[in-house]
Amino acid sequence: MQQHSYSPLGDGGGLYSKRGVSAQKEEVHAAIKNLDKGLYEFAFCKIYPDFINGDDAFVNVMHADGAGTKSILAYLYWKETGDISVWKGIAQDAIVMNLDDLLCVGIYDNLLFSSTIDRNKLLIPGEVLEQIINSTQNFFNTLTSFGINIHFLGGETADVGDVVRTIAVNGTMMARWPKNKIITNEKIKPGNVIVGFASNGKATYEDEYNSGIASNGLTSARHDVLHKYYAEKYPETFEPLLDDEVVYIGKDRINEEFIAAKENESNYNIGKLLLSPTRTYAPLMKVLLEKYFEEIDGVIHCSGGGQTKCMKYLPQPLKIIKDNLFEAPEIFQIIQQNSGADDKEMYQVFNMGHRLEIFTDEETAGLLINEASQFNIDAKIIGRVEASAKKELQLHVNGNIIFY
Repeated sequence: MQQHSYSPLGDGGGLYSKRGVSAQKEEVHAAIKNLDKGLYEFAFCKIYPDFINGDDAFVNVMHADGAGTKSILAYLYWKETGDISVWKGIAQDAIVMNLDDLLCVGIYDNLLFSSTIDRNKLLIPGEVLEQIINSTQNFFNTLTSFGINIHFLGGETADVGDVVRTIAVNGTMMARWPKNKIITNEKIKPGNVIVGFASNGKATYEDEYNSGIASNGLTSARHDVLHKYYAEKYPETFEPLLDDEVVYIGKDRINEEFIAAKENESNYNIGKLLLSPTRTYAPLMKVLLEKYFEEIDGVIHCSGGGQTKCMKYLPQPLKIIKDNLFEAPEIFQIIQQNSGADDKEMYQVFNMGHRLEIFTDEETAGLLINEASQFNIDAKIIGRVEASAKKELQLHVNGNIIFY
């Protein structure tokens, strides 16, 4: 097995960096380094005392995130196919990127959500706004059937064509939660195993096959996979200062068919694979948190930073070894084949097969895996935690070991 060492958590390098995007958000982290880290420095979300009621037994959490540049893919798909329903997936993306972060600190019910939609009115008509807003409420209605109650408080819709080229869909989620039911990641320790929960497939609560793409790395996915045709026809979908060599450099068209052979599902076009709505793990996590809270030592959402995300939340010097990862789903293979990106960059940008990981003991791991199977979500032990003099990560990928 070959070994490759890389500097700790770089910016992803390569095409990703050339497109003006950082997998690790170094400049953002530098800008906020002096801010209060909240009650628990290593918790996945910032947690504060209960300022609302002043109750020491509760905490407050507020989180903001969004669909990122995935909305540009929806724009392209809608313009090319006329299928306006594609925007409902963008509504789900903006919700789940908030909700599943909050799941990582143990919160799964009685949440408040406020939407922020910035659009260029000349390109994005009211019908698109209706799709996004109505789909937001419909998604909450679905979650309610699983005992996950999210209250939609409306939000801000702004016409800012001088700022936004097409549309940006974001949201803010807030909760008040019992302090003794919070996961802080402070219990992550040597001897833990890591259970990974697949990002692709078709969960019992999903309407169709999910490619696993989620809402991270879509700048690379879009430009690496799609044909230069889109640069010529839709110049509003990319930053004009970018070098032509990194803009829509792929070979595929949005409506080209792809067969998800491993799932024995119907044919999907490339656009649908890239636009698969971000899977929420909320129905599963509600069960896991209610039944196994005491046995869960840490939870990570492998979003921005992909399989290196866990490094940021380790409470002490530890070695993470991921030596039983899922095979990369087809969508990531397509992206890598188009871009020529190496495994180092791919695993820092994309989730590459699992977007949720739980740190626990080996006995509990088996129980969590069984619970996931009830939702038709593949799960397995993907790695372990060992003692170390420093924070380090090993990924075993395609016969190689990549060190971070």
